[in-house]
Amino acid sequence: MTAEINKGPMLGQRHMQSFLLFSAIVVNFLTKFNAGVAVVAMTDAESSNPDFPEYDWNEMERSYILSSFFWGYILTQFLGGWLCKRYGARITMFVSTLGSSVLVVLVPWCVSWGGWQAYCALRMAMGLFQGFVFPCIHAHLANWCPVNERNRLGALANMGIDVGTLVAMFASGLIAASSIGWPGIFYVSCGSGVFWCILWWIFGADTPSKCNFISEAEKNYIETSIRSTHKAQGASSSEIPVPWKAIWTSIPFWAYMITKCCQSWGFSTLQTEMPAYMNGVLLMDMKKNALYSALPYLASWIMAFVYLIIADILLTRGIMSITGIRKTINSIAFFVPAAALIGVGFLDSDQKTLAVVLMCANVGVNAGSTIGSTINTIDLSPNHAGILMGIANTASNVIPIITPILVGLMVKDSHDRQQWQTVFIISAVVFVVGDLIYLAFGQMVSQPWDAPDFLDNQRSSKLQEEGNSKALESKQSEKLEEANLSGKSEEEQQNDKLQEVKLKDINSETPSEKL
Repeated sequence: MTAEINKGPMLGQRHMQSFLLFSAIVVNFLTKFNAGVAVVAMTDAESSNPDFPEYDWNEMERSYILSSFFWGYILTQFLGGWLCKRYGARITMFVSTLGSSVLVVLVPWCVSWGGWQAYCALRMAMGLFQGFVFPCIHAHLANWCPVNERNRLGALANMGIDVGTLVAMFASGLIAASSIGWPGIFYVSCGSGVFWCILWWIFGADTPSKCNFISEAEKNYIETSIRSTHKAQGASSSEIPVPWKAIWTSIPFWAYMITKCCQSWGFSTLQTEMPAYMNGVLLMDMKKNALYSALPYLASWIMAFVYLIIADILLTRGIMSITGIRKTINSIAFFVPAAALIGVGFLDSDQKTLAVVLMCANVGVNAGSTIGSTINTIDLSPNHAGILMGIANTASNVIPIITPILVGLMVKDSHDRQQWQTVFIISAVVFVVGDLIYLAFGQMVSQPWDAPDFLDNQRSSKLQEEGNSKALESKQSEKLEEANLSGKSEEEQQNDKLQEVKLKDINSETPSEKL
């Protein structure tokens, strides 16, 4: 009978850190996605509050504003991982969220004299700051999640994606129609970000040992669990050199990154193109019906809890291993949306209800990708999780820039269902291929290059090989030198050595033996 582990309070500081990460995603997504509602209100005053300025921006200028965030966002993912490793998640996340919050409040003032170009510049700068967020989140989870609670705490933190999207859509619409109008969207976004920064500065801590509010029992529980899998005693992640070559030549990491890019392709199609399809082919006005736009993300939030509960039961009762759980849930999260995407492409305008159901199923079921593959960085390398996320997120966030361009090339007539079918079939194939790669090559165990002394051992092994090689070369050169001095061939030298051996044997014989 095993002794019960003392995990500290039922709701401890590890849960507080997960909640802080959850709320960080919410406030940053509010800043990130409020532009979708704000641009509509700023160009159509009658749709919200007509007492505020209206701007005459065409469709192309509006699309520049919406996409400009990602121009900056993809540039600092890798830098975010490095900064987090160098300075810790606490200060990096603080600077990231505060910088983005300060920039968003400048929009009403800058747009009044700089137009849509100023808005683009501000959103690009916001993207630069927010590029730090997700690498920090993964690195912070790696420092705070006991091995058996990675699914639970990681999924709870990443639920901020769905909640943040919901809040951005609903809150922004309500604020724009209120007495403070569309400028209020930016004021509220700034205020929520600054408020989070204050909470984070007080309660956030890079590691359990640096937390002022944690109990000794919880600290020991977290550190013992993490240390048993990947850290040497006393080793700090910030002190461990990054094994760049090993990371870039790691097949499990490439499987993770490709899977994340495929997820980004499929989800960006669901998120950005599905409303256009439902408007053009199914004749549904998605912009004026907030319920249709929000339902998929509500479904995703609910399904995230369902996946979390199922994964917890399977893991804690020993029914499935972490590898089986991740790959099974990821397959469900990829294959079902792939089938639903193809199904949506065959619906007519008189099947609106079924279309909404399938759209909710697409986004809702895809929520399993968080547990399935998104937090796989912590499995592969807790010490370098932020770096891995930074690299993979850079690659995957190029996709939302590419897919709208490709859709624009394929769909010349938004009312042509056959053109949209091609888009959905391609996305479905990408989903399937991504999951097959993950099933074949994905791993859920700490990689050898995660070890703190990996590079030292590799260096020692290389030095030993070089030493052995030099010793062998030296021995061969000595033999060659002797041969040159004696002027004899190698065969003659071998015959001489045989003669010497025979003479030694004869000399070693006793007198009686000689007779």
